[in-house]
Amino acid sequence: MEHLPTPPGERPGDADAPLEPPRKGTPGAPGERGQEEEPGGLRELKEWAFAQSPCILAVFGTDLRLIAANTGMERALSLTEAEMRGLRPVDIAPHPVGEEIQARMRRVLQDGEPQWTEAFLSAARAGCADGPESGRPVSLTALRDGAGRLRGVCLTAYQGHEEHTEGERMLLNEAGARIGTTLDIARTAQELTDVAVPRLADFAAVDLLPARGEEAGATALPGPVTMGRAAVRSVLEGSPESPVAVGESSTYPALSPVAECLAKDRGALYEMTGPTLARWAGEDPGAARIREWGTHSLMVVPLRARGTTLGAALFSRHHNPAPFTPQDLQLAEELTARAALSIHNARRHTRERTTAMTLQRSLLPRALPEQAALEIASRYLPADPLAGVGGDWFDVIPLSGARVALVVGDVVGHGIRASATMGRLRTAVSTLADVDLPPDELLTHLDDLVIRLSADEATPEGAPEGAGGIGVTCLYAVYDPVTRRCTLARAGHPPPAVVTPDAAYLLDVPAGPPLGLGGLPFEATETELPEGSLLALYTDGLLEPRDHDIDEALDKMFAGLVRPAHSLDTVCDHVLTATLTHRPDDDIVLLLARTRALSADRVAAWDLQPHPAVVAHARQNATAQVTTWGLTHAAFITELIVSELVTNAIRYGKPPVQLRMIHHNTNLICEVSDTSSTTPHMRRARIYDEGGRGLLLVAQLADRWGTRHTPTGKTIWAEQTVTPDSE
Repeated sequence: MEHLPTPPGERPGDADAPLEPPRKGTPGAPGERGQEEEPGGLRELKEWAFAQSPCILAVFGTDLRLIAANTGMERALSLTEAEMRGLRPVDIAPHPVGEEIQARMRRVLQDGEPQWTEAFLSAARAGCADGPESGRPVSLTALRDGAGRLRGVCLTAYQGHEEHTEGERMLLNEAGARIGTTLDIARTAQELTDVAVPRLADFAAVDLLPARGEEAGATALPGPVTMGRAAVRSVLEGSPESPVAVGESSTYPALSPVAECLAKDRGALYEMTGPTLARWAGEDPGAARIREWGTHSLMVVPLRARGTTLGAALFSRHHNPAPFTPQDLQLAEELTARAALSIHNARRHTRERTTAMTLQRSLLPRALPEQAALEIASRYLPADPLAGVGGDWFDVIPLSGARVALVVGDVVGHGIRASATMGRLRTAVSTLADVDLPPDELLTHLDDLVIRLSADEATPEGAPEGAGGIGVTCLYAVYDPVTRRCTLARAGHPPPAVVTPDAAYLLDVPAGPPLGLGGLPFEATETELPEGSLLALYTDGLLEPRDHDIDEALDKMFAGLVRPAHSLDTVCDHVLTATLTHRPDDDIVLLLARTRALSADRVAAWDLQPHPAVVAHARQNATAQVTTWGLTHAAFITELIVSELVTNAIRYGKPPVQLRMIHHNTNLICEVSDTSSTTPHMRRARIYDEGGRGLLLVAQLADRWGTRHTPTGKTIWAEQTVTPDSE
């Protein structure tokens, strides 16, 4: 037989004495002393109210055995009162409902605090399992005699979830329209309190746990809980009931109602006269302050969505004299669930945006490389937080022969997927640029890569992710400071803008298709740019504002480009200020490049006859040139490099052969060109081989070397890092 602890302050003999079941025609109702006669009409009314109440009513003694049940209880369980009398909840209701109700009854007997739960009440005895079931909030309250001694527990079950009053339905409809209108966490929390006050509560507050990943525990651990106040609302101006202001944090003791509800992951009702709130007020000055304003009833509801506990909502009444009911708790839980889902989505969106931003920032150039051909400035402006991070990127890539490649691209879409795709494409562009592919050929290879990426992301049914797989636009430009010529090709990307000393215009670059369509050619164009020209590359987010058309946007962009400025960074600011009136809906990349030209005295070239005797003359010319440039200490290595490259071109290439030397900044470049398209390969010569060591020697002597193809053949180049003799 199960034994229960004796409630504090009771005599064992009195406490264990079970109540007598009510009998028709006899005075006294369950729990009444019955020492004084009542008017007959009143006595009968009490009996009828108990027996005929539409709610489920049952009385259990201190031994948790049923003493009395009304007709509502009998209908719900398909059992008569006689069949249930003397049984405990575990014998009446099936597992786990009976155990849940019985455990909560123990809490009532131990603490004297009312308990609430939700259960499907049905008969557990054989032959009655097919009776009707009703899922209803169950209330368990203590029954005390005239001396205040605890004599039993009253079980009451209320109407189900689906049965809301007209006012409650209106409040829920209003909550559906007002809660979660944005992905702003603070605003969503405030919307919850605004809906609840004053129609449900006189005071409402939302406290949130620190943001955690979804892998965090489903519920808060028992113990003190620290949360930040996200929102507060009161019928009193200034919300004086709140001990902390919005944005501040507070710590709830382990035995406080808030900590208990978070640990148990369920809402609860509290009366301010109960021992739980008295204990909380003794430990927490904030709780004592709540009581000072006359608060008499409190609800605490955990904020929980998709397995994650986000915080708690507190509701209290001090102006409205009616205490909260289980129906109010049910309504508060529904309102809180709406807000919790919106807050969870907002936090997930914030995490994803932060992750995408971190990924994209790590994939974009942290510092632009040093080079002499162009003066560079750039801006990257992420989209509005609601739109998410896009896949815009840019790059500046030094090439052989003092040339520089400029790249601007845009991956359609937002989020981590777009950022990851952008990173893969930027790496591919850098690799293709390193082998000196012309712009149109580079876009062709990039087009093939995007097609493969789209195929990799296809669903099991074979349809690419999204409407059209991966959509990518790109503009690739190569500028040569020796010839001052710029070669460009674009794939579905906006054309670049050019500002020269005499004019400002959009450069006419053939509009190729976006990357990923396949089968369509890309066409490159070449133009000569005066020294000091300004070249502007950008993504379409710059020209897609909501408040004006494309022509007006172009006019504003050119107004910013031509406005006088001391630096290119200032020009970037002028352009963004002129074109943007609000946070953009799409990411924006702006890359500005001011052209420079290498003076004639920094470039030397010689046409060579295809004869071995020319090699000696080439070495002499190279030595004389580096001496003229003040690089005498580099003469020996330069002679060796020139000798090997010229010999290789005469032996294996086709005339005409040309030697060109370029000196800019700390770089010395030696180039040998011929009309053969055959690419040389470095190999290790065997012991008795007479040749095969030339390119290996060049690779050892130079910092970088390589081959690039030209419309008329190829160029083999080698680059050294040098310093003037005076240094």
